[in-house]
Amino acid sequence: MASAARAITKRKFALPPELPIRVGVDLGTAFSVMFVTDEAGRPLAGTHVFADVVRDGIVWDFAGAVSTIVGLKQKLEERTGRQLSSGAVTIPPGVSTSDHRAHKYVLEAAGIECTAVVDEPTAANSILGIMDGAVVDIGGGTTGIAVVSDGTIVATFDEPSGGTHMSLVIAGALKIPFEEAELLKRDTRNHARLFPIIVPVLEKMSTIVRDAIDVHHVPRIHLVGGTSAFTGIEEVMTRVTGVPAEIAPEPMLVTPLGVASFADIITDTKGW
Repeated sequence: MASAARAITKRKFALPPELPIRVGVDLGTAFSVMFVTDEAGRPLAGTHVFADVVRDGIVWDFAGAVSTIVGLKQKLEERTGRQLSSGAVTIPPGVSTSDHRAHKYVLEAAGIECTAVVDEPTAANSILGIMDGAVVDIGGGTTGIAVVSDGTIVATFDEPSGGTHMSLVIAGALKIPFEEAELLKRDTRNHARLFPIIVPVLEKMSTIVRDAIDVHHVPRIHLVGGTSAFTGIEEVMTRVTGVPAEIAPEPMLVTPLGVASFADIITDTKGW
């Protein structure tokens, strides 16, 4: 489903007003993503944008975050012909109550009634359907982990380490601005030469996962989040944790697609 979602982020078509839809928002450290799905969770439309409004899972630029979500909302409303009046939003696992509320308030200030707030690995696993293992969501600022046993999430963890830290290391090593390092990192053609530079960061993320799953039986690690798209990350994760790791298809889109399934259904029989 996540692989099909990539093509949908570029598609433009009107949705029938009577079609039940759901809206999911992933307010990430690097990218903010919004998806519209049907009632069953199949992706219908989506869009994303790079925005520095969240750091280490905390909304530090509230006005910027609201502006970002307003922009995504307007773009999808224009593309689908539907009013996106409510939706669900993600948070990193383990954030404080005030930070939890901040994500909710961002949506509501953008004109979206927030009907659910869901931690990122839980949202991701609604798509992956892992029965036993660990779902690891590596975003721009944090590494979030959910341990799943018999289909139930039995433990969640979150630590500050992610793609932003990789960009900082690249910028320092190559003596270039952070913004240039971020662009270099996103281009897969640069991954082979950047890999030796960022291995210590990947090992740090892997150590976080190793320590989190240490007392649990985890047969496999499933990687999602934009940072998981960096070539070779699963090999480092496997080496450090001793547990086989694999990357989900279109890892950046899994979590926002999943959180939509927790949102209330929107129907608009009168149009708008």
